Amino acid sequence: MTNRPFAFQDALNRRAFLRHTGTGVGAAALGSLLGQQVMSATGDSPKAHIALAGFPNFAPKAKRIIYLFQSGAPSQMDLFDPKPDLKDRHGEDLPQSIRQGQRLTTMTSGQSKFPVAPSIFRFAKHGQSGMWMSELLPHMSKIADDLCMIRSMNTEAINHDPAITFCQTGHQLAGRPSIGSWLSYGLGSENQDLPAYVVLTSFGSGRPDDQPLYDRLWGSGFLPSVHQGVKFRNKGDAVLFLSNPPGVDQAARRGTLDRLSALNQQHFDEVGDPEIQTRIAQYEMAFRMQTSVPDLLDTSKEPQHILDSYGPDVSRPGSYAANCLLARRLAERDVRFVQLFHMGWDHHGGLPNAIRGQCKDTDQPTAALIKDLKQRDLLKDTLIVWGGEFGRTIYSQGGLTATDYGRDHHPRCFTTLLAGAGIRAGTTLGATDDYCYNIVSDPVHVHDLNATILHLLGIDHTRLTYRYQGRDFRLTDIHGEIVKRVLA
Repeated sequence: MTNRPFAFQDALNRRAFLRHTGTGVGAAALGSLLGQQVMSATGDSPKAHIALAGFPNFAPKAKRIIYLFQSGAPSQMDLFDPKPDLKDRHGEDLPQSIRQGQRLTTMTSGQSKFPVAPSIFRFAKHGQSGMWMSELLPHMSKIADDLCMIRSMNTEAINHDPAITFCQTGHQLAGRPSIGSWLSYGLGSENQDLPAYVVLTSFGSGRPDDQPLYDRLWGSGFLPSVHQGVKFRNKGDAVLFLSNPPGVDQAARRGTLDRLSALNQQHFDEVGDPEIQTRIAQYEMAFRMQTSVPDLLDTSKEPQHILDSYGPDVSRPGSYAANCLLARRLAERDVRFVQLFHMGWDHHGGLPNAIRGQCKDTDQPTAALIKDLKQRDLLKDTLIVWGGEFGRTIYSQGGLTATDYGRDHHPRCFTTLLAGAGIRAGTTLGATDDYCYNIVSDPVHVHDLNATILHLLGIDHTRLTYRYQGRDFRLTDIHGEIVKRVLA
């Protein structure tokens, strides 16, 4: 011990305290951190985990979430928020009374004018609810009465990376746990053969070279790493090294893991680092995934009419359509949180052609996923979230013609869709001004959306906390109000 660094000695002293102080303190702390997967390995039941963690706080409406994140920020006035009167103001400078000196990005702050660019796409009302949708969304329009549209979303960040990080973690700076990690920490997993939190990514045809995504967006931050999202690759094998190497059978693999587990347990007994237990749990999860993942990915038994409903791209691994079908199969297997990131929505120029491509990618598969869940009686306890990190400006970035324009980032207002468990279907909440620039009724902040998501899962967002560096952290920070008007 005398040769170890002082910081490591202090860490050992703290861990030794947890390990040796009382018969239940260390076990309780470890169990609440590592969740159901690790506790099951020690013989505790899933019910013991839920009672120990204290969640859910009340009867949940949703058991699981599928979050369809449209990375790059879809243009709300071209998809969901029609402003027909602006056609007569094409090319006019956006009035200062509307812009109100609000923050601009460096990409348009130097423009001498901010010319109004009305959408060139037609809108119509759909369903008994009369929900407005663009002609770009013919399939989603047919399920309008299953959707709840929030037109008054707003956020704090004006650039992509901090804005996506904010949606995922409740903070613009990287390092905090993602929403899926919070749910894994609070609720654990209902499937011991698959991760509680699975991430799927796809490239949009509207802009294939769009903003990149970083693995930290589904990271566990300061939570134990057992709660981080597991990313399925969009090219090649979804999960690497599932098959045993030549000459190694299942029994040999099991024996190797048992010996590794014994060594890791010995190390844990010496230093008490919870991440060692995480390592043990993840080795065991990887072993079980050797069977569960090939079965999950095998869609050969899916009826042809189901495959056809998701569109022609469903047969292309890593496409948005294939990922939507995979999300449904994960939901059937009670995976707690499935998140699809579809890149390609960042349309600073050439928006009309680019957004056509994005909607071709996403419209039919999104509608098919919701209908598929509904006919399998899974939509009633699955929450669907569709949306990006912010909105788009009504003024054009760069050149403006009668048929072409671009739009800059706009955090002041954008649209998010909800469907499924506990959601008031066929509802449109919130309104924006005549220029789709400012919110005029029922503003919904990102913290409010996250608080509502947690509420539907039976979690009081003010109680889902984790103490780190002397402070209690939570997904909604010190903010967040439940949006009661979107609840059934």
